[in-house]
Amino acid sequence: MNTGSAPPPATRLETDILLVGLGPVGAALANLLGRYGVRVLAIDKANAIFEKPRAIALDNEALRILQMVGVRDGEFATVAIPEVQYRSPLFGRFARINSAGVIDGHPALVTFHQPELERLLRRKLAQFPGVEVRLGVELEGFVDDGQFVRACLKEATGQQIQVRAQYIVGTDGANSLVRRALGLEFEGRSFQQDWLIVDAIDVPEPIDHVEFTCCPRRPTPRMVAPGGRQRWEFMLRPGEKPEEMERPESVRRLLAPWCDSERIQIERTAVYRFHAREVKRFSKGRCFLAGDAAHITPPFAGQGLVAGLRDAANLAWKLAAVVRGQADEHILDSYDTERRPHAKKIIRLALLLGALVMPQNRATAFTVHGLMSLMRLLPAGRALFEDLKVKPQNTFDEGLFWRRHGSERLRAGSMLPQGWVRLATARSPVLSDDALGLQWALLGFGVDPAADLPASLLHRWQSAGGRVWQWCQRSQAQHLAPPERRLEAMDESLLPRRVPLGWVAIVRPDRCVLAEGPVADVEAMLERALELVAPPSSSPTSSAAATGARQVNNIQELQHAA
Repeated sequence: MNTGSAPPPATRLETDILLVGLGPVGAALANLLGRYGVRVLAIDKANAIFEKPRAIALDNEALRILQMVGVRDGEFATVAIPEVQYRSPLFGRFARINSAGVIDGHPALVTFHQPELERLLRRKLAQFPGVEVRLGVELEGFVDDGQFVRACLKEATGQQIQVRAQYIVGTDGANSLVRRALGLEFEGRSFQQDWLIVDAIDVPEPIDHVEFTCCPRRPTPRMVAPGGRQRWEFMLRPGEKPEEMERPESVRRLLAPWCDSERIQIERTAVYRFHAREVKRFSKGRCFLAGDAAHITPPFAGQGLVAGLRDAANLAWKLAAVVRGQADEHILDSYDTERRPHAKKIIRLALLLGALVMPQNRATAFTVHGLMSLMRLLPAGRALFEDLKVKPQNTFDEGLFWRRHGSERLRAGSMLPQGWVRLATARSPVLSDDALGLQWALLGFGVDPAADLPASLLHRWQSAGGRVWQWCQRSQAQHLAPPERRLEAMDESLLPRRVPLGWVAIVRPDRCVLAEGPVADVEAMLERALELVAPPSSSPTSSAAATGARQVNNIQELQHAA
């Protein structure tokens, strides 16, 4: 006779998006979806954030995305990095990146403390009534039946939760269960070398920049970070065992050439093996991957977390538009089309910089660093690094946009430059992304783009979530739109440096330019944009909806394999 009590019935939940993994990429994506008014269930198997720092660098693109997420300037500590130096024992400084500028309203490069940013992003989730966070919860299995994703979750107590969601997004890191359950395995390679990461506090006379000492015996990057921190990364030599190199006496021995290692506080040590890998597809049916779940970037370019934030910005508005019925499901296919090629370019950049940082022997170091030193003698070669021209622009080759020959002032498929503007109804200037908000934008530069548009077309545009703006010259007094639709330019980020008067652009919520052209073409452009994004309901079902059902029941086995 079985006298044991029956297990409690499973809790049943419905949501728009099931988000698996609440690291910085997952938390940023949850905030964006929350700002769009989308219902989100965000889970993480850990009960708290990982308190030790991992990522350390953010560029202007990442800071702009965090601005979009709702992070205000100064809400988490950063240190602006004026330059990145590459030094060789043979040639001295053989390369330099000038990172002292401001791009799109943000520093070109900063360092930060990852736990502080993660705590901030999680706190911000509390402001969204539609975002529910459940920690200590694991994904056990899910079914994509073509209409919904039905998932089984398990709490630490053993209580099961049955979830029905419109979509699932895996932001659960490099060992993503979502990715492996979908059969989307990583391609690429791992570096054979292990690296010891050392974060220290109260370092006497810390550097104020990032510096790579590219010695073939032991390459050593080091950099400053907020809170009086400094990081070193030491490549381990053959025969050096990670557990031995992490001992306090070994760490202080490695630090001795750089500082008085007895006077500093070691905050964290860890040994990593870097990877350069990505999946063949960032999406499958109603399932999406973002961040390290989709691609892993070696740290030499400081782009690992940045790439994940780009994923979040690209995916969030598309999911929101579909969930709210403002766009057809086929726009979700553009997530993989746009993001995967750029992520691969960033990985290739990191591999290139890795070849500079860790030459395999003295002969390779002499050849590579010598050629870089010679390149610096030429203006074009020097600009390749110093002006960041080596970094791939975040411009899409294919995707949800179109280009027309002879009409490429802004280049559709790239990000709209951000500048300072003043609303006609306000006194203080703001960054243009804050003025435009998270909506679609029809921008007229010096002209009102809606002046001659049919009322029915404007209504369709507004129903799709679009707004209309006039980007005015400073103190422009004629040909003005109503005050509530005017942005007065306070710099030359767009007018007249990039676009002439009488130009119009259609800009997506992620600030990517969908299309551009003269104001005479605005009606045809807007018609085409609406057809592209929200075609008639009789259009063929997208590949995302047509994908066949997939049952995943063996995630426990995948967990053991991890």
